[in-house]
Amino acid sequence: MLDLNDIALFVQVVRSGSFASAARRLGVPANTVSRRVQGLEQHLGVRLLQRSTRKLTLTSAGEEFNARCADAVAGLVEAGQVLSSAGQEPSGLVRVAAPADFLDMFVMEWVAEFLATYPKVRLALVLSDSKADLIADRIDVAFRGGPLEDSEYIGRQVLSAGNDGLVASPGYLAARGAPSTLQDLMEHDCVTFAHSGSHITWHLAGPDGTGEAVQVAARFSGNTAQALRKATLAGLGITLLPRAILMKDLQAGRLVPVLPEYQRPGHGLNVLYPSRRHLPLAVSAFIDLVVEKVGELDAAFTPQRP
Repeated sequence: MLDLNDIALFVQVVRSGSFASAARRLGVPANTVSRRVQGLEQHLGVRLLQRSTRKLTLTSAGEEFNARCADAVAGLVEAGQVLSSAGQEPSGLVRVAAPADFLDMFVMEWVAEFLATYPKVRLALVLSDSKADLIADRIDVAFRGGPLEDSEYIGRQVLSAGNDGLVASPGYLAARGAPSTLQDLMEHDCVTFAHSGSHITWHLAGPDGTGEAVQVAARFSGNTAQALRKATLAGLGITLLPRAILMKDLQAGRLVPVLPEYQRPGHGLNVLYPSRRHLPLAVSAFIDLVVEKVGELDAAFTPQRP
């Protein structure tokens, strides 16, 4: 089988005009270059170069072989240079798999900022509540809630667990008043996940970390977090949801925390990627951006326990 390195050496000798010049460019001894080219000729069974004390001359076979190989070798060298330069600046396509409501938390302005910072990067979002197969679906980065179950992937927590909280719209609180104790919730309209009965029990951790429970009346219920969020924005009551999907509303003041000292253990948000070896700079930069931006909001809207 032909050794591609020997072919590349031959092409370099032709371009340089001598074994010595090619050896200097490649940083190897001249006799090594000469020996490798001779080995190539023996493997092919033809003479490629006529050697003299003053110069090298291509044989007809050498001319034909060089014509066929030179462009291919140049292409390989260029490909290596492109990859090498790409390793110095984030570039290329980053495919991101995330839950369907991911953009309710990760605002599009951050995407615009990221693409403006790295003009050679392209971003493709694959939004779905089903779990993507990172390898089969050619996914570079995946965001998932809940505990990390895919041991073959590298995981990193983006949003801490334990930050589900009570929220309501300013309009609702202005009309009904803000509850001052957990039991006051029994006198308020609440927005909950669909349940067979008219009442549902919320289990929360109190200021000292101990578990407490309160039974609330479901004035409105739905089977998705977004349905509950929109109903709460419309002033239909108080809800208990993960802060991950409420961050934009909290930041904008469309929703405000209620009894912030009470929290419910949540799932958090994790970022997954297939391997930490040779992680493309574009992928690493995007992960860092998400960790930074979501982390800032997480810190801003997660109540600090005494």
